[in-house]
Amino acid sequence: MLKILKTSEKGIEAELNKVLNRSSFDNEAQVQAVQEIWDNVKSRGDEAIFEYTARFDQVDLKDRGLEVSQEEIEEAYKQVDDEFLKAIRVSIKNVSEFHNKQLQESWMDVKEDGVILGQKIEALERVGIYVPGGSAPLVSSVVMNGAPAKVAGVKEIIMVTPPAKNGGINPYTLVTAAEVGVDKIYKAGGAQAVAGLALGTETITKVDKIVGPGNIYVTLAKKMAFGYVDIDMLAGPSEVLVLADESANPRFVAADLLSQAEHDPIASSILVTTSLDLAKKVNQEVEKQLEELSRKEIASESLNNYGAILLARDLDEAIDLTNRFAPEHLEVKVDDPFAILGKLKNAGAIFMGEYAAEPVGDYIAGPNHVLPTGGSARFYSPLNIDDFMKKSSIIYYTKAGLEKVKDDAIKIAEVEGLDAHANSIKVRFEGSGDE
Repeated sequence: MLKILKTSEKGIEAELNKVLNRSSFDNEAQVQAVQEIWDNVKSRGDEAIFEYTARFDQVDLKDRGLEVSQEEIEEAYKQVDDEFLKAIRVSIKNVSEFHNKQLQESWMDVKEDGVILGQKIEALERVGIYVPGGSAPLVSSVVMNGAPAKVAGVKEIIMVTPPAKNGGINPYTLVTAAEVGVDKIYKAGGAQAVAGLALGTETITKVDKIVGPGNIYVTLAKKMAFGYVDIDMLAGPSEVLVLADESANPRFVAADLLSQAEHDPIASSILVTTSLDLAKKVNQEVEKQLEELSRKEIASESLNNYGAILLARDLDEAIDLTNRFAPEHLEVKVDDPFAILGKLKNAGAIFMGEYAAEPVGDYIAGPNHVLPTGGSARFYSPLNIDDFMKKSSIIYYTKAGLEKVKDDAIKIAEVEGLDAHANSIKVRFEGSGDE
């Protein structure tokens, strides 16, 4: 059962802060472990990746190599069903169409004095996608990271994912990668795969950016990679906050809270409501639906440690709590959700209305499900087309155009004590520079 915290009670702030601050991001032992892996891959390349794959995944790939062959992809197509192919193609289509609307074009602005200013926009040359392994294939991660890269025009998309015990990759993952248009797939996971993408090895080509979710070791490796390459974000445990009033359906709310709780024991599922009656009914539904889940133990641990119901005095306070939490997923289940949309300042994705269930955003709607966590929605955006683009400024000046601003530029340079900067402009208006 979820604990109910009433904001009207004295001394509640400490409990609220505990809920709002979530779980710890990392610890020193994990940082040291990732640093050792990073240094090993940097100095020994493929050999280190083979060793870590044997140790962590119990797979020896030295004879078979790291790269997935075309034959393996063709065989994967024989192992997936037509219903899956249809579903994943719908997902790719919707995600591609949504991100296509985010595309920007290069532009030029020509002024009267001949000065030309502009921006040149180009896709990144090479992007690496990390896709977690585990017991179930996370095909949606392939779509959400690969499809926008393809829409952006990234020249080469490289994917890494840990191998199964038989040395292969899940056929659903391989087929999805092929459908998205991934160019190369490597059988490597964990921090060692991230290091391989960032540093390059004999087999794995160094990329310009790494995107995609992973466990704490993958996340710490991405943190270490930043500067060698770009990264999307440092994603923590999954989270959902449901903002609801007395009009919300308690069965739907409970189901949505559980959909996040089953992810991970440290996932966070929060209900913020103005209705004590709804809070009680949601708790009853959570207890009931929990019994039917295959991942009951994981969901239960998540709810006990990082779940809660916050009972607010009124809707304005509920909105304030929501903005403080800055959730990865925000579900708005109030009588008129669009009436308060302008007040919702911090969220990765906002699901409006009774039938906008969070999982539809995970799989099929179109917006990206790679979202800021841990409160970083205050300053981060979901993965988008801009993550796969780079922009260069274009500056062209005529003599007449420079003459208009030269005194101002020289003055600023002199204030900064940079004489050569000032002289770089002065020289163009004296002696031979006058021609």
